[in-house]
Amino acid sequence: MYQIKRTFIKPEMKITDLFFENPSLLLMMEHFDLNFILNNKTVEEVCRDNNINKELFISIANLYNGFLQVNESNLGIDDLNLIIKFLRNSHQYYINEKYPEISSLIDLVHQENDTPEIKLVKKFVREYFEDVAEHLDYEDKTVFPYFLSLVSPEAEKKSATNVSVKIYSEHHSDIESKLDEIKNLLLKHITLKNDRKLRRKLLLCILELENDLQIHSIIEEKVLMPLISKVELHHLNEK
Repeated sequence: MYQIKRTFIKPEMKITDLFFENPSLLLMMEHFDLNFILNNKTVEEVCRDNNINKELFISIANLYNGFLQVNESNLGIDDLNLIIKFLRNSHQYYINEKYPEISSLIDLVHQENDTPEIKLVKKFVREYFEDVAEHLDYEDKTVFPYFLSLVSPEAEKKSATNVSVKIYSEHHSDIESKLDEIKNLLLKHITLKNDRKLRRKLLLCILELENDLQIHSIIEEKVLMPLISKVELHHLNEK
């Protein structure tokens, strides 16, 4: 959301130049478990040094730069571990950082505005976070171990056997959609006093979360699910 320019990222570009253009790429690096201190390396050099498929890295980086299309044809089974690691790290970001931050800001708004409307917002947000936490827990403890077991049976010995990409897609929910309702309440329907700074901080925080959730969903739906479908079909054909 800090993005000013829409640069389509290519292998020869300097990674730090891209950070300056769009600081949200720093969050992407966190999800990849990569260091920010990269000297003057290009995107290709960062990928080579960290044993990352540059097509995967560039595809996700371009999502953060606003190009919401992914070409999964250049991605393969060898990328699965890193994709799931990225998604699991993003879950930790939501649960341990963004949700507590939003809840704390709403509490501050409530201190200034002890009204039925704000109490309703607090209840709505609490229930939303509980639903999301349940969804992410299902992915982390049930779905992802199953996916990993398809390519490395020894990696996740306790994986569930009653999961498939079809079941997952049916369970998969659009967890960022309810954030629109929260934004609409704060921008259109609730009048608050002494709130301009708090409302700005809260809305910016929600927008940061919303942006990352949108990218998260694209990766799951356009990269992870098609990849797992191919693996399941391969296993089916072997039987």
